[in-house]
Amino acid sequence: MIRVTQRIEIPPSVREPRVHRAWWVVAVAALAIIAAGAFSTMPGLLVDPLHEEFGWSHGEISFAVWVNMALNGLTAPFAAALMDRFGLRRVVAGALAVIAAGAALTTVMTEPWQLTLYWGVLVGLGCGSMAMAFAATVTNRWFVRRRGLVTGLLTAASVFGQFVFLPVLSWTVDHYHWRAGTVTVGLTSLIVVPFVWLLLRSHPADIGVNPYGSQEFVPRPPVAPGTGRRTLKVLSAVVKTGPFWLLAATFAICGASTNGIMWTHFTPAAHDHGMPATVASSLLAMVGIFNVVGTISSGWLTDRINPRWLLGSYYALRGLLLMFLPAMMGPTVQFPLVSFVVLFGVLDVATVPPTIALCREFYGEDSAIAFGWVLAAHQLGAGLVAFGSGVARDALGSYDLVWMATGALCCAAAMLAAMIQRPAHGMKHGAANQLASSAGANR
Repeated sequence: MIRVTQRIEIPPSVREPRVHRAWWVVAVAALAIIAAGAFSTMPGLLVDPLHEEFGWSHGEISFAVWVNMALNGLTAPFAAALMDRFGLRRVVAGALAVIAAGAALTTVMTEPWQLTLYWGVLVGLGCGSMAMAFAATVTNRWFVRRRGLVTGLLTAASVFGQFVFLPVLSWTVDHYHWRAGTVTVGLTSLIVVPFVWLLLRSHPADIGVNPYGSQEFVPRPPVAPGTGRRTLKVLSAVVKTGPFWLLAATFAICGASTNGIMWTHFTPAAHDHGMPATVASSLLAMVGIFNVVGTISSGWLTDRINPRWLLGSYYALRGLLLMFLPAMMGPTVQFPLVSFVVLFGVLDVATVPPTIALCREFYGEDSAIAFGWVLAAHQLGAGLVAFGSGVARDALGSYDLVWMATGALCCAAAMLAAMIQRPAHGMKHGAANQLASSAGANR
């Protein structure tokens, strides 16, 4: 008797992979965010070299940084809508190419307006396309479970790029030239482009898999025409809600106290106290290391604790640290300054996961775009303080007053965070649709 064994082939889309494809998407997204994060370390390394080579004032240099941060933020909500329209990999690959072009052009500039155009506009637009709105888009599409953790991981990728590149760039600028540093980050962006193009996918439905943690297949939503119109429509809807203004205000202060003052002016401020720039950059790198710990931990906590209480705690502690920072600075690294670096690092980017979680809770399907507008407030706040700090340094000869004023703002943000009330029911179909439905029901 001959037994015939029939082999049944399982379609590729039905097989259960050992590692869910969502984690590969996160890995590639993290690479792109790391490459963009490297650019946020450069302004603090460029201030003194540009001042010495061209004679530009701190205010002129800081103005270009303000433009960079402002466009970084204003691009984010439109980039989220562009990702819906054209897909993740096209937008991200294009953004990396624009960043590389801006970095390359910066090496041949001779006037302050060129710094504003190349670094401020081009690099700002490119980095804004891969800001945390990109992380929110990846998380919302590819994950049903572990969203807080994934948000923390992608946020950590940005600061990972900062602390990995900062010592290298600082050494490069110190031993070679600031132009060598800008070329390094530009080439890094180009290296990531092939990985993005080959491995990044916009939606689980594109490759026939379920989102991570979902038992059901989720079809890709139809592409909404009018990217700019949709982005502005979401804005017009969310500005009618109180939580948006509270989230935007707290995140603007978040940007002011991190990118605005810490990442842009800490190195020149420490140099004013007699500390070598390479030592100050190493301290910032330590901040980045503890950013990773704090952000991932914050993502884990966001899945378990009311996000508004987390935000209030983070801002209050950050404010106290900044107020005492001037007393800790000196020509050498002492224990109080090391303690500041560790604690500030844990708190620095920890605000991102609870802020994204609250946007998702209030604004549903439109949460990535809504968060993009909240992020715009973050970058506007960062840019204003970056510019204002440079002007204050020119006028006062010191950053001490700026540190204390920014700390006071953080304490105010803690009180604003406590005022955010969780919704009675989530806007499951998006803020714009929900408000439109409500208006129609009242007619």
